[in-house]
Amino acid sequence: MQEVVWSKTQVHGGTRFQGLLERAAVDPHPHAQFPQVYMPALGRVDIPIVKARETYYRDIAVIAVPAEGVAKKQQLVVLSNSLDAKGALDWQAPAGEWTVYRFGHTTTGAMIQPAQWDATGLECDKMSKQAVTFHVRHVLGEMKKHLGEWMGEGISTLYFDSYEAGVPTWTPMMREEFENRRGYDLTPWLPVLAGHTVESDLQTARFKADFKRTTYDLYRDCYWSTPGPMAHKDGLKFVAEPYEGPWEISEVVGSLDLPVVEFWTHKGKYFPQDVEPVMKAAHELGAKIVAAEAFTTAPEFGKWNEYPGWLKPIGDEAFCQGINRVNLHHFVQQPWDSKYKPGNAMGQWGVHFGRNQTWWKPGKAWIAYLWRCQNLLQQGDYVEASEATSARLVNGKGEVNGANPEFKSIHRKIGQASVFFVANIAWPAGSVRATFPVSGLQPELWDPVWGTMRDLPAFEQANGRLTLDLRFEPAQSFFIVFRKPAGVSKTGKSNMPSYRTLTSLDGRWDVSFDPAWGGPASRVFEQLTDWTTNPDPGIKYYSGIAVYRKAVFVNPARGIHKLFLDIGKCNHLAQVTVNGKGLGVLWTAPWRIDVSEAIKQGENAIEIAVTNVWANRLIGDEQQESDWIWQVGDPKIGSGEFMKEFPDWFLNGEQRPSNSRYTFTTWNYFNKNSPLTPSGLIGPVRLLTEV
Repeated sequence: MQEVVWSKTQVHGGTRFQGLLERAAVDPHPHAQFPQVYMPALGRVDIPIVKARETYYRDIAVIAVPAEGVAKKQQLVVLSNSLDAKGALDWQAPAGEWTVYRFGHTTTGAMIQPAQWDATGLECDKMSKQAVTFHVRHVLGEMKKHLGEWMGEGISTLYFDSYEAGVPTWTPMMREEFENRRGYDLTPWLPVLAGHTVESDLQTARFKADFKRTTYDLYRDCYWSTPGPMAHKDGLKFVAEPYEGPWEISEVVGSLDLPVVEFWTHKGKYFPQDVEPVMKAAHELGAKIVAAEAFTTAPEFGKWNEYPGWLKPIGDEAFCQGINRVNLHHFVQQPWDSKYKPGNAMGQWGVHFGRNQTWWKPGKAWIAYLWRCQNLLQQGDYVEASEATSARLVNGKGEVNGANPEFKSIHRKIGQASVFFVANIAWPAGSVRATFPVSGLQPELWDPVWGTMRDLPAFEQANGRLTLDLRFEPAQSFFIVFRKPAGVSKTGKSNMPSYRTLTSLDGRWDVSFDPAWGGPASRVFEQLTDWTTNPDPGIKYYSGIAVYRKAVFVNPARGIHKLFLDIGKCNHLAQVTVNGKGLGVLWTAPWRIDVSEAIKQGENAIEIAVTNVWANRLIGDEQQESDWIWQVGDPKIGSGEFMKEFPDWFLNGEQRPSNSRYTFTTWNYFNKNSPLTPSGLIGPVRLLTEV
């Protein structure tokens, strides 16, 4: 990647100037968006010296301009042919004071990253079709060499992540490309890049706009248009995140087989990265799917303390904005024995998905939720949001006891059916009165948490809209589907069921922890409490699964057909088993599960397998001496420490020196005084019947 650089020499007019014009003095560090890389020789992240910034230089032009005021084009003197190979200039300067510029170009020094130091090199010139072709051909060639028959099968995609390489100002063919595209020579306008006004403010601004437009054109025609056809020849799709960079988003989305955006979990909230313009371009092109690098987060918000219930409203808001495929960020390879957990981290970054997560197996319930949502949201056609097409709240809000759910929605047409995804993306629960641009069709509630579908009995129709009442639990969501003729509305009936308590499961619970992770094999809890308040360090710092067991006598009254177990507050997921029958996983509100098929008359065995997050066990281990060397990461961020090198006992497969440390990971966010994450079953646990 190239940039324009210049030196300037002051010349007194009316005399003959004979002297050396120095090359531009260039800072040898990268002129890049993210200049820091990890350098093993220093043992830290720092800004490297880029030798090519000192050794690579090509001249563009030598131009003399009046030293003061606005320079008229007829006053500029192009002296490129008067410069010899050694940089000496021989010029009879007209009267006046002059500034002589020697314009050239060198590399920006932008480097590919992250990569091992020996594999770190300069970013290719994105405004050169030749350079991009060379780069992509090399990447595809290496893939084919190593993948063989799995090219296009096991690996299906050439993927360009978010663009973070900075904005170049030159390419070797810039002069020719500019003249072909803009119709005039840029040479006399080069002083504008050095801060001069040429001709007038208006014409200077026009040149700046033309120069920027040419950069955008070259990115579109070289960086974006080149990889797709090459990937297709090798059986791959070309997928990328085009949301930010030196191009017009609307012009490049069409080069992709699948457009991808990005959203973060910033302070526990949905935090999109320029999603709107990509979404708009994709919908204008008729794209059925818009994917997202999903749930990316910074170290202060994702440090092995994330769980599906916390992520749910963030994903729901993304669905409401039009994203309908999530690419989980991140999913790090875990190449070691399962005793080395949590294992590999992607540096300091979260969220930590993968097989070593404490909740990965019960978390499949959340994955099933995402799958069900995507299944509907990828079908049919997106309906652009407007007052006439969207679901909305009557009077603009919902309210119960002063707590307002935050209502978001999105509308799709699937054949003749109208499908609305509606979500409360806030933690307060509450009731809302919602209206939909539908008439004459029966509203159905499809619950993507459980995969259940039912008619909503109570609704009103008027003026081409259907209005009904809904209640949302914290961060709850539904699909409201209209696909069949409406039945008779039962306006006196509630759309959302109510429940009454049959029995409370108070008092003693037998709880078993996993000793392999420091927990006691068995304990009696006389009442349900947070693990972090327990005086036993094996419970206080425990991470993983603990199974709560209790025998419950049930004698339901005649006429009761539906029974539910409500577990109250739980940190963070709960697999429910009744009389040996697994019924499912609770991971989000409402923390209630149908147990009708498993409950029997008389005594029943209740098991609730609760899973928390890794944070507490990692903090517990920090109470002990470390058996490898930690090194401070990025001090500006204060994001923790990384493992400097693998310890010998690990490399040699030996017994680790500390028998009081249980975890093994490459990044450490914690110290012994870090706050613990609330964990365990808090309750109250109750057996309910539906009213």
